[in-house]
Amino acid sequence: MNRQTILSLLTCLIVLVTLECSSKLEAQDSCQPVFDALTKVVTTPSHSYSTHTSNGKPTSGEVIYTQGQVLVRVNGKWMKSPEDPKKVLEQEAEDRKHGTATCQIGREESVNGQRATVYSLHSKTEVATEAAQVWIAKGTGLPLREEIDMDVGGGGMGNSHVSIRYEYGNIQPPM
Repeated sequence: MNRQTILSLLTCLIVLVTLECSSKLEAQDSCQPVFDALTKVVTTPSHSYSTHTSNGKPTSGEVIYTQGQVLVRVNGKWMKSPEDPKKVLEQEAEDRKHGTATCQIGREESVNGQRATVYSLHSKTEVATEAAQVWIAKGTGLPLREEIDMDVGGGGMGNSHVSIRYEYGNIQPPM
């Protein structure tokens, strides 16, 4: 595999890990809307577009959840991920007992014409320390956007930033 393929796969995996790690935290009342929103990404047909920046180098990625599948776009080609959304959710239910998280409700903003509440999430797990902002749509509770700063402490990833935007409706597998 060439370097670009590896970076694209890595970006897609970071999106999946971010969703998983964010919801593997103790479900405190202030964080429940955030955890619920991130769970909805897995259970609702969705298409996410991400940019992962590490060591000053941006890498783009895409992930689609639909019809019980996880599809990732790598080097312009779509591939089926080995991740099983049902198993991810089962593991999340068990793992929410571990880690720490605090959330605060912030301001209200519009994202692509949809009203959203912005939540700040600060979390620490065995894997990473994360500071994120999550824009959650009023009415549907679906995440519309995320900005995440992550420190993978001591790993080759170091500090990184991930920007994610989510789309819903008429999501079809591209394969």
